[in-house]
Amino acid sequence: MDTPCPAVVAHRGASADAPQNTLAAFDLAGQVGAAMVELDVHLSADGVPMVIHDRTVDATTDGTGEVRGLTRDELQALDAGAWFGPESAGQRIPTLAEVLDVVARHPGLGILCEYKGRWSAEDVAVAMRVLDDPGLDGRLVVQGFDPATVAALRDVAPQVPRSLLVEQPRDDLHALLAELDAAAVSPGVALVAADPKLVPSAHAAGRQVFGWTANDEPTWQALVDAGVDGIITDRPAALRDWLSSAPPARG
Repeated sequence: MDTPCPAVVAHRGASADAPQNTLAAFDLAGQVGAAMVELDVHLSADGVPMVIHDRTVDATTDGTGEVRGLTRDELQALDAGAWFGPESAGQRIPTLAEVLDVVARHPGLGILCEYKGRWSAEDVAVAMRVLDDPGLDGRLVVQGFDPATVAALRDVAPQVPRSLLVEQPRDDLHALLAELDAAAVSPGVALVAADPKLVPSAHAAGRQVFGWTANDEPTWQALVDAGVDGIITDRPAALRDWLSSAPPARG
């Protein structure tokens, strides 16, 4: 029996070829055939879900300050593309709603939405209202590193599949996943390599596994061998091409 290829998940969009977490990166991910886009959400000072990775704007824009300390208009006045290259100047920090508009142009493209940091149930509800779109049924997974955030996602939107991001081994992982009623787990590639039982144990409990962040062929092969369901990568086009001609899983 052939082993299914893992899904190609574009990390912050096609972030090796366009500035991360911008509309250009998400549109390119859809164009190159990614199955899902991974993105990061923070709330602005005026309560708008914004798509940016860091707690501050310093690393990927021409501004400074915390995302939660700036309004949507202030955030979108910043240039979020020039740091990547002159051809990307003018890209902005998108709202979550704007990203959904781009995703809608690529039928079947899924979303793996990470809630950064610790979110209260009230804040989760604000962002989940944006994601309350019948067109996303079966195409949306929400996740976070903080178990309290994933618990809030469970309580606010129990119908939406959720995943727990993990980087370090923890003895209570599978008990915690059960408590959170998680449909998936998202381990870092080093954790997958360090714990050969992680993927089969998750599968035995009916959970998917999304491995992150893998950008070269040896790491892709290791994740395929481990049996993950999705590979999160900055290079979705390269991963798609490699999977189409890669050797079968050895695991």
